[in-house]
Amino acid sequence: MDLGCTPEEEDFRARLRRWLGEVLPRLPVPPAATDWPGRRAYDTAWQRMLYDAGYAGLHWPRDAGGQGATPAQHLIFLEETERAGAPYVGANFVGLLHAGPTLAAEGTAEQRARWLPPILRGEEIWCQGFSEPDAGSDLAALRTRAVRDGDTYVVNGAKIWTSHAEVADWCELLVRTDPDAPRHRGISWLAMPMDAPGVTVRPLRTLAGSAEFAEVFLDDVRVPVANRVGAENDGWRVTMVTLSFERGTAFVGEVVACRRVLGELARAARANGRWDDAVLRRRLGRLSAEFTALWRLTQWNVSEAMRGPARGGRPGGGVPGTGGSVFKLRYSHARQELYDTAAEVLGAGALDADHTWVADRLSSLSYTIAAGTSQIQQNIVAERILGLPKGR
Repeated sequence: MDLGCTPEEEDFRARLRRWLGEVLPRLPVPPAATDWPGRRAYDTAWQRMLYDAGYAGLHWPRDAGGQGATPAQHLIFLEETERAGAPYVGANFVGLLHAGPTLAAEGTAEQRARWLPPILRGEEIWCQGFSEPDAGSDLAALRTRAVRDGDTYVVNGAKIWTSHAEVADWCELLVRTDPDAPRHRGISWLAMPMDAPGVTVRPLRTLAGSAEFAEVFLDDVRVPVANRVGAENDGWRVTMVTLSFERGTAFVGEVVACRRVLGELARAARANGRWDDAVLRRRLGRLSAEFTALWRLTQWNVSEAMRGPARGGRPGGGVPGTGGSVFKLRYSHARQELYDTAAEVLGAGALDADHTWVADRLSSLSYTIAAGTSQIQQNIVAERILGLPKGR
C-alpha cells in the first residue's frame, strides 16, 4: 500500500483547505450540546454547505449521488476538516455513516433515489433502531415483531439506545418477520418513518448529560413493505453490512480528532509542569504510536473496502470487511486510555464539568459497548479472522 499522496491528491487537499478557510469563519456559534433541535438545524445546514460545494458523500459511488472520490481523497477530507475544526456530522451521523451506505450497497434503485439525495443534502435525519431492552449485546435476540398485512408490516415492540431518535425523520429498524425461523434468519431491515402513528420517543440522558439516545416504543406501527431493504427474513445479512460500516469507517474522523487531542495534551503537560513526569511522557508516546497505527489501519480498511466485491451489480461496493472489528476493538480501548491520560494531565481540572475533555472522557466509556461490545469484537476476530472454533 502506497501511503504517499499523488500530485492530484495534494491539489485536492489544497483546494479543500482554501474552501474551509473561506467558509468556517462565517459559521454561526454552535448550539448547546443539550439543544438537539438546534444541533439538528446546525448540522443539517453544514451538510447542505458540503453538498453545494461538492463534498457531500465524497466517497459514495456516483450512482448513489456521491462524488466517487478515491479512498485517499476521502481520508484527506477527514484529516483536513478535523484539523480545521469543521463541524462533525453530528445529527447526520446515522444517515451518512450507517443507513446511507447500507442503502447504497443493498437498496433498490427506487429506494436509493428516494432516500440518498435527502441524506446528502441534509434534509432528512436517520436514527438507528437495533438494540432492545432485553437483548443486550445479543442483537439476534431482538423481539420486535413485524406482521405482514397486505402491502404493509404491522410493527410492535420497543427499542433502546436509539441514536438521534428525538430529531429523526427515519429509522433503520430491525424487526422479526418470522418468529419460527432460526433467530438469525427471521429478521428484516425496514426504513420506518418516525412520524408514523404509534411511534413514541422517550429521550435518555447519558452520564455526560446529553440526550442523543432514546427509547422508542412501537404500537401497531404500519410500515410499507416497499420500505424493506433486502429480502424478507434476510435482514441479518443486511445488518452485517450496516455494522461493517459502523465498525469499519464510521469512527475514521474520530481517529484524526484523537491525534489532535494528543498533541493538545502534550502542550498542556509542558505548560503545567507535568511533562517532567517520565512515566507520563512514555504514556503519551505510546498513545501517539497507537493512534498512528490506527490511522494506517484505517487507510488499509478503507482501501480494502473500495476494492471489495460488487454490490447489486455495482463494482467497488465500499463495504468494510472484518478488519473493521480489529480497528473498532483497539480504537475503543485506545480512546479510553487517551482520556484517562487527559485526566492525569489536567489534574484537579479533570473535575471541571465545563472542560471539553471531561465530557469526552465520560463519552469514551461507552465506546467499548457502542457498535458491538469489545467481547463481541473479540469473538469476530477470533472466529472470522483467526479461524478459531466458536466458543461454547
